[in-house]
Amino acid sequence: MSTGNPRATLAAACVVGPLMTLVVTGPSVAVPDIGADLNSSLAAAQWVVDGYMLTASSSLAAMGSLADRIGHRRMFTWGMAFFAFWMTVSGLANSILLLDAARAIAGFGSGAALASITAILAQSFDGPARAKAFGLFGTFLGAGLAFGPMFGGVLVNLWGWRSVFLVLAAVSAPVLLSTPLLPRTEPQRGPRFDWPGTLAFGFGVALFVLALVEGPGRGWTDPVVLGSFAVCLVLMVTFVTVERRAEHPMFDLGLFARPQFLAVCLVPLVLAFSFVALVIVLPPYLTSTSGLSAVRIGLVLLLLTGPSLVMPAVTGVVAQKVSQRALFVVLLSFSAVGAAWLTMVDPGASTTALAGPLLFLGIGYGISLGILDGAAVSAVEPERMGMAAGMFNTVRLASDAVSMAGLATLVTALTKSALDSDAVSAFPGGADALTSRTLQGGLTEAAGELPAGEVRDRAVAAMADAYGSGLHTTMWIVAAACVVSAVVVGSLLKGRTDSDDASAAPGDGTGDPAAAAPEPAAAH
Repeated sequence: MSTGNPRATLAAACVVGPLMTLVVTGPSVAVPDIGADLNSSLAAAQWVVDGYMLTASSSLAAMGSLADRIGHRRMFTWGMAFFAFWMTVSGLANSILLLDAARAIAGFGSGAALASITAILAQSFDGPARAKAFGLFGTFLGAGLAFGPMFGGVLVNLWGWRSVFLVLAAVSAPVLLSTPLLPRTEPQRGPRFDWPGTLAFGFGVALFVLALVEGPGRGWTDPVVLGSFAVCLVLMVTFVTVERRAEHPMFDLGLFARPQFLAVCLVPLVLAFSFVALVIVLPPYLTSTSGLSAVRIGLVLLLLTGPSLVMPAVTGVVAQKVSQRALFVVLLSFSAVGAAWLTMVDPGASTTALAGPLLFLGIGYGISLGILDGAAVSAVEPERMGMAAGMFNTVRLASDAVSMAGLATLVTALTKSALDSDAVSAFPGGADALTSRTLQGGLTEAAGELPAGEVRDRAVAAMADAYGSGLHTTMWIVAAACVVSAVVVGSLLKGRTDSDDASAAPGDGTGDPAAAAPEPAAAH
């Protein structure tokens, strides 16, 4: 193995980390403009974010295994080039179909680059230096998450939605130029990769998301929707069967029998709905009900994402004195209070009214960033930490992909059920057409197609009220899920000891498994 340049490696990682976060959170703010410009349906607009997230998350484990076999630097180079090319195609797309396809394909490049750069970073540093390197890497990841919506909003306001994708592609160029400075490793032949399990799981999740996204538009009894659910079920049963028989499974399902590991995997599933999906759902809501610009939305969402910058470090300090069980209950309580509080904020409310619930939700998620990774690897023996880390991250990323589709679907269904159809009957295309436009952030533009006066005012008020009702009911469900999860997680971790908790907190306080585990998993 060539040693490469450690500083160049760290610099590349600190660009790639936030880049792969910005590519999700940045375009979320651009969705209203994309829908209006490309005249897309609600489902097609959702795929702009969901398609990328789905392929990126489902390909991580496979890309990590391929990187071991062909060399991490080579896989990283291919991944970044692939990502940059399809981001460019996304920025130049003249139809929603091409944009959705380009985004989904780019996700594979993202998976390859992210899986490779974490392995390269681990190989470039040892001991305390590795912990510091991953701590800095985590900080930049948090920065990408925190400033992603604002980044997208500024670009949309200055140069339009296409600039979001083109700038992401341009930032990839200097990273590609730096690849000769990265260490080169010799290809290795490890245990046979679990392709059947990986494919069954990936396609199963993909079909589940497909059904969730297409269900509101096609109808839940549509053959495509029912067929997707049915095949998803078959694939998941196949996945469990394969994993139980495989010599080197993707998932060691026996780990879920351990209360601590099960609890750790439950938390990101709930937080995906209370935070990750909310970053995607709120921009069109704020555009339609408050008339906020993309820049203003980015600033408002900073209240939600900003705590991700500071809470991991704070949690790392507190974790030395407070039990892991208490921290999990606290973070879920913050999320529950934030979700319930958001139901009391009316459509069109000021930023001040939104600040409280968004900060609570952000603090809950920020606390999780400081303890979850370390808790996952500390739940198993040292020789199984790589498997535990890979399983946990697969569960976390799959939860993110499902939550984005699931929360949007729930808001859509509840908005439709709360809408006074008579009040919007004058809109061309009827209630369904206006609902589709509104849920993409286009209520103001759609209202211009109605006659001015009482008819327009009544339709806009009815649509905004229904949208607010749909979001509020959804957040009540999320709040209830957080409360139930806090009780379940607290019960699962009831027997934890202080010494167990101490072992879960990495020395640098970042919660990164690379700082706690001797062999960081390439599948991260």
